[in-house]
Amino acid sequence: QVQLVESGGGLVQAGGSLRLSCAASGSIFSINTMGWYRQAPGKQRELIASITSGGSTNSRDSVKGRFTISRDNAKNTVYLQMNSLKPEDTAVYYCNADLVSAIGFRNTYWGQGTQVTVSS
Repeated sequence: QVQLVESGGGLVQAGGSLRLSCAASGSIFSINTMGWYRQAPGKQRELIASITSGGSTNSRDSVKGRFTISRDNAKNTVYLQMNSLKPEDTAVYYCNADLVSAIGFRNTYWGQGTQVTVSS
């Protein structure tokens, strides 16, 4: 069974920083793209940034220059460094992973979410 566990959320003042981590564990053969999404109250879940197994990244315009996605393939972990946080970044942040399990099935898995609250 595969699990994604996020950590690092919390309450921070505007202009502050947080670093989110998401570790994948279980019967994993390989992990392709990993990503971070967020969902604010009353809004749809949106993709923030993604990173391939080779390290190629993509991010939405509203976080470029402030958020950085990275990963440690040896640890099956993806990170999201968030700087210059704004109140509009307040949301539940989810990680996901497109991976192949040890028995050969490819699927997309989600973490449970971690709350990020930015106060003005």
